[in-house]
Amino acid sequence: MTATPPTKPKRYVAAIRTKGLSIYDPVAVGDPVYWIPTPELQSLLDKGLRGLSLAGLPLRTRSKVVKTRVCEILGYPVPESFKKTQPRFPGQMFDTYTQKSNNLQVWNEELSASRRYVIIRISNADVITRVKVVTGDTLALLDTTGTLTSKYQARCIPGTQATELIAAKDTERLLPFVTPNVVLGRIATPVLHPAADEILAIDTVFKRLAALVGRQFADAGADQERNRGAALHRLVCEALGYRSYQDDGQFPDVRHQLLEVKLQTSPTIDLGLVTPESVEPLDVPMIGGQQIRHCDVRYGIFYGAATNGSVTLTHFFLTTGAVFFTRFPQFQGKVLNAKLQIPLPADFFNT
Repeated sequence: MTATPPTKPKRYVAAIRTKGLSIYDPVAVGDPVYWIPTPELQSLLDKGLRGLSLAGLPLRTRSKVVKTRVCEILGYPVPESFKKTQPRFPGQMFDTYTQKSNNLQVWNEELSASRRYVIIRISNADVITRVKVVTGDTLALLDTTGTLTSKYQARCIPGTQATELIAAKDTERLLPFVTPNVVLGRIATPVLHPAADEILAIDTVFKRLAALVGRQFADAGADQERNRGAALHRLVCEALGYRSYQDDGQFPDVRHQLLEVKLQTSPTIDLGLVTPESVEPLDVPMIGGQQIRHCDVRYGIFYGAATNGSVTLTHFFLTTGAVFFTRFPQFQGKVLNAKLQIPLPADFFNT
């Protein structure tokens, strides 16, 4: 089997320009021609916006200059005036935020799981230095202050079995595209888009990852959940058979396998802005003409004990989003703040 070629972001730009789409023309999530997936959107905007100077510009002018440049980068004609839509770029479902500090503020609206947030880092000299694109669900998981209360949660109580395969098979939509075995190290990396016949069947994923129970890794501390998660993700990528570990901070963690990985050292599972059973479309290109949904994602839940400077994996659960709540009861309630302040991690723009 040959390697899956990386997506060439500029092909989306050419298609949009040829079609003559405006930023207000709707595009279906996952459309293989016109929808720009998040990794490719980030690549285009990061390369296109870096070095742009906003020095001396009033805030409104700065916003218009950025939005104008974004249109040019993505192949869209610049509108005579930008409408006050939510989001500002509805065709590709994203908003732009320019940031000098790591305190991201979202005013007067709830974070949306499916919306993309283009976060633009500017230097003290008001020059754009980096662009990061994340979904609302990813942003929700970054909040550690408790200011963002609109997150779903569930409870994980380990049983007597060390490993549990909760879903015996993948969802009906994903099932035609899975395979019982594939040598992942030869064909792909963890952050590539999923493709037909490159996605391991859920029972194969279970067998490979269940072997991690009993493994230990150094504990970065309870206040360093991202570092704990990175250590676990490395083990997961190795167990699945990838040559290298990669994590671009997007959902799901192992995009190529539609696998979200969670480490629990306490019973409360943070799920972000969308429930696993949701039928909302997932921001990946269609597979075989089918749009993958959140409920098709596989969730690998590792339970661990943190003692003496290390984390020991004691339990492992694997399920599809569709039947997630048959094993992990959902907490009730979801509250909305009018103003959200999300502290971005110090390494946010480095991943």
